[in-house]
Amino acid sequence: MAKLYFRYSAMNAGKSTALLQVAHNYEEQGQKVHLYTAAIDNRYGTGKVTSRLGPQREAEVFDHQFDFLQQTPQVSCVLLDEAQFLSAEQVRQLHQLAQVRGVPVICYGLRSDFRGEPFPGSAYLLTLADDIEELKNICACGKKATMNIRVDEQGQRIKEGEQIAIGGNERYLHVCGRCFYAG
Repeated sequence: MAKLYFRYSAMNAGKSTALLQVAHNYEEQGQKVHLYTAAIDNRYGTGKVTSRLGPQREAEVFDHQFDFLQQTPQVSCVLLDEAQFLSAEQVRQLHQLAQVRGVPVICYGLRSDFRGEPFPGSAYLLTLADDIEELKNICACGKKATMNIRVDEQGQRIKEGEQIAIGGNERYLHVCGRCFYAG
């Protein structure tokens, strides 16, 4: 039976790397996968799933108007990066894709933003996913990183602002809960 999976972590824990490895594993067995990523994420070019380690693949992009039930071809598995940018309705569509059409859907994304607030897509994935797994990363202090903080050009923490501001290691840090609250 197919499931909707949610693999989440703080930033820089290897979510995109894991997605690319899963795609490789399916394809090595002669099975077809379909990759998606958020249109808003253009750090490495639009429509690319990119690991900070270097590997990269083309992917179809989704925005809030994208309908996964109408647009997803027949495949063995759907892999989705930047899942935090999904809408509630899109998470329901992906759940239906797994439950009704029998296509495993594996979503990778952040659980919360730099303020400790949930992303809507992640909140619905935590509610509807049949299988949830945290990918681990460590804070500079050595504890498990579970949170993200946003920093400015001088490395000073930013605590207010829009939920979404695309950036990588130069804009965000992954930290443990203690370091998140310590500021």
